[in-house]
Amino acid sequence: MSQAADPRLSIDFCGMDFQTPLVLLSGCVGFGEEYTRVEGFSNRDAGAVCLKGTTGTPRLGNPPHRVFETPGGMLNAIGLQNPGVGKVVDEILPKLDFGETRFIANVSGSTLEEYEEVTRRFDDSPIDAIEINISCPNVKEGGVAFGNDPEMSAKVVEACRRATDKPLITKLSPNQTDIADNARHCIEAGTDAFSVINTLMGMAIDIESRTPVIGNNQGGLSGPAIKPVALLKVHQVYQVAREHGIPIIGQGGVTTPEDAIEFLIAGATAVGVGTALFYDPLVCKKINSGLLDYLERHQLAEVGQITGSLRLNERQMPGCVC
Repeated sequence: MSQAADPRLSIDFCGMDFQTPLVLLSGCVGFGEEYTRVEGFSNRDAGAVCLKGTTGTPRLGNPPHRVFETPGGMLNAIGLQNPGVGKVVDEILPKLDFGETRFIANVSGSTLEEYEEVTRRFDDSPIDAIEINISCPNVKEGGVAFGNDPEMSAKVVEACRRATDKPLITKLSPNQTDIADNARHCIEAGTDAFSVINTLMGMAIDIESRTPVIGNNQGGLSGPAIKPVALLKVHQVYQVAREHGIPIIGQGGVTTPEDAIEFLIAGATAVGVGTALFYDPLVCKKINSGLLDYLERHQLAEVGQITGSLRLNERQMPGCVC
């Protein structure tokens, strides 16, 4: 029996029962079947699977190169390649086994109207919850990312809230001035949960040609390199979210049980696993096993007791951390 079947790992997330706090992240597992061909892989090792970002109409994505390995991480600029929400709802979702795990749609768009329409299509489907990718550029505002402005972020949440009663999970970008302020706006607009964080923007350069390696010039950086940033952002959002009972999926560089435990301590209710799946598709089994070992060593009855248990050091010097 998979370790994920242990009831001590189960959590409640927005009224949904997750059999483990682990969530397979959007963009890393396609539309839920990418890893089912790997011997030993099981969706039951995760509490939920976030499907690939979906838009109103099909998208081919960005020109190559679209993925590049960097020290401690990975750059990607896929460009939201997807078949469009119609095909996802009508042809892909019926093939998924909703008895194995929870499935979360990831909604993307370039206008408020597109966000609302894609959310409405998923609302009329068996999908369990909807994650809002607010890091997309707003074409009506000159390409400024929705997620980098609290008021614009709130407008996206409001649009999606009008279209569904399913749990809404807002995926917050670290590429902004005050992530906690953004979280406040999204809570007021009706979000039920957060994913913290999306990728950091980065670049890699070919020194011979003196050109960016990524065809889109820049891409999202994920993997262990961003974990310290992600932990801080989860802690900052938790200070706001806990007042309203809003849970967080903490993510960014999780590769070991210790990584997952750090995110839980910082304030996450669930923990996202993404880049690690590319080189170890069975990493969730190891993380689940390590979580159970931690519970036993610390005499804890359930994984939820770890969430938000951070004990801050007494601050010796306010302001500059230099």
